[in-house]
Amino acid sequence: MAEVSLQPETLRSDALASVPHAFLGRRGGVSTGIYAGLNVALGSEDERAAVIENRRRAADAVLPGAKLARVYQIHSADVVIADAATWGDDPPQADALATDRPGLLLGIVTADCVPVLFADSEAGVVGAAHAGWKGAINGITDNTIAAMEKLGAHRDRIVCAIGPCILQKSYEVDEGFFRRFVEADEANERFFADGKALHYQFDIEGYVAARLASAGVRRIACLGEDTYSQPERFYSYRRSCHKNEAGYGRQISLIGLKAV
Repeated sequence: MAEVSLQPETLRSDALASVPHAFLGRRGGVSTGIYAGLNVALGSEDERAAVIENRRRAADAVLPGAKLARVYQIHSADVVIADAATWGDDPPQADALATDRPGLLLGIVTADCVPVLFADSEAGVVGAAHAGWKGAINGITDNTIAAMEKLGAHRDRIVCAIGPCILQKSYEVDEGFFRRFVEADEANERFFADGKALHYQFDIEGYVAARLASAGVRRIACLGEDTYSQPERFYSYRRSCHKNEAGYGRQISLIGLKAV
C-alpha cells in the first residue's frame, strides 16, 4: 500500500466557523490506482486497510479522538439521530444524521451528490446530509432540519454549508429528469439551463440551497466546487462512468461537537 505524503485537503466554510467541520477531497490519502488518494468508500473495491486509514486521517484532520458516526446511504430522505449504533460495522440505512453529543463526528460520503453540513451552535446540535437528486427532491434536507429540532435546534438559527458536488456545467440530464422536477414544482424550472437537444444542465447545488432557504434556513454558504471537472481534487461517479473506469472513490464531509 503506497504512502502519499500530502496531508488531507480540508475545505471549510466561514458559516460553520464555530464548529469543527470540513469537506475533504481526494488529496492526502493512501489509496492507489483508480482510487488514488483519500478514498473513504468501504463499498468500493479498494483495499479495506487503505480505506480505514483514509477515514482515520480524515477524522483526525477535523476532530481528533472523536468517534465517527455514519449511515449506509441509500438515496433516501431518511435521517437518524447519531448514537452508538451509527459507528459500528453495520450502520443504519439512511442519508443524514443529527446529533447533540460532544465528541461525535458525523460523516457523509459523496462522489457528485451534494454534501450539506448543518449547525445550531447555540443549541449544540449539528447535522450532515447526503443529497443526491432523489433525496433532495424527496426532502432529505427538510427532514434533517426536523431531526435537529427534536434535539433542541431552531431552524432560524441553523446555518448550512454546501460542499463540493457536480455543478450545473457538468450535470447533463434528459427530458424525463427535467419533467420530474417541474411536475413536482413549476418553480424548479429555474434550476435547468438548455443543453443539447432534449437535454438540460441541472443546478443541483442551487436546488438544494433553495430547499434549505424555503425550510427557513437564513444562512447558506455554497463552496461552488465542481467534483466532475477537478479529477486531481475530487472523486466523481459521473466522470468515472464517462471514462469507463472499473470503480470510483468517494470523499467524506464531516461535522461534530467538541467534547466538553
